[in-house]
Amino acid sequence: MATTSEKPARKPNAAFMKPLTPSAELAQVIGSDPLPRTEVTKKIWEYIKKHDLQDPANRRNINADAKLRPIFGKDQVSMFEMTKLVSTHLK
Repeated sequence: MATTSEKPARKPNAAFMKPLTPSAELAQVIGSDPLPRTEVTKKIWEYIKKHDLQDPANRRNINADAKLRPIFGKDQVSMFEMTKLVSTHLK
């Protein structure tokens, strides 16, 4: 017996899923293919984990290497600051 109170599946926000083109600096880390913001964030985290760039004392901080420094503009950023800085490298 079907219930009428079932909610329809939540649709993802179209603007959130729109593929964006990374800047030349960001393309060095995640590749040059246009990607939605969610995938950009996933790929950056893969890079951070692969290269062990999380600060050992405070895991919420990311230590920039040579490829991330031009994107972040400094040697260390918090994970919350990172998304804001990365968004300036997407169009």
